[in-house]
Amino acid sequence: MDQLATLQEPWTDRRRRTAELREQYGFAGQVLRLYSALLDVQQDAFTAARANPPSPEAMIGFVTGRVLPKVVDATIAAGPEKLSTAVVGRFHSADLEDLVGRWLRSEEQSLVDRYLARASTQPVLEAGGEQLGLDCAGPRDKRHCPSCGGLPQLAYNALSGEPLVTGPRYLVCSRCQRSWQYPRLVCAGCGEDSAPQLITYAESEVLPHLTVEGCQSCSRYLISVDLRKQLLAVPAVDELAALPLDLHAKELGLRKVVPNLMGF
Repeated sequence: MDQLATLQEPWTDRRRRTAELREQYGFAGQVLRLYSALLDVQQDAFTAARANPPSPEAMIGFVTGRVLPKVVDATIAAGPEKLSTAVVGRFHSADLEDLVGRWLRSEEQSLVDRYLARASTQPVLEAGGEQLGLDCAGPRDKRHCPSCGGLPQLAYNALSGEPLVTGPRYLVCSRCQRSWQYPRLVCAGCGEDSAPQLITYAESEVLPHLTVEGCQSCSRYLISVDLRKQLLAVPAVDELAALPLDLHAKELGLRKVVPNLMGF
């Protein structure tokens, strides 16, 4: 029973936080409605991959046969019409194994192809851990995921457990959701550590626990989630609600290290 609870916990927290943010932030309602529908598909895929892990050689077939069609169905049910039409078209016209493989090989893709590949593979990689991650392309260094070589999607500041002590900073992988520790005041895009080159921006009244962490050296940024300011935050979910910050970052001439699942 305890093991089952542990496996369910990430999905319970993601659902809970998605519902809270939908209620709180109307501007993110459409994005979070679709994400909520995808959570059911992703949890089922995670559970199946944990129960009967596919081999690295069989993973793409597992994803295209068992997960991707359900992602399409969820998108049709809960996504905006333009995206729904696009994913149906790609599902019937694309080489689906190549579509998924390009994401795992870190190759360039259209927004729709990347959405389909990412939504479908993420729970399988999350369930499979390093065994499946080793078959993905990408360097294993400080700025890339140690499991799959993916780029970071976001950062978060963890709780320290002690009053007045700042907790460590972590990056979260855009491909498999693994977290790894990363130094503060260092750009996650290029490694810049000169303070004058680093940019931070926050909307303290609207999104007090979220911050744009940008870099003038590489013109890239991440959204950072401060768990000290919002104990109920779930970084992967809260980042999806950071639309005003994403828009402001673009006005500053910055681009996100990796657009999130919804393309922002």
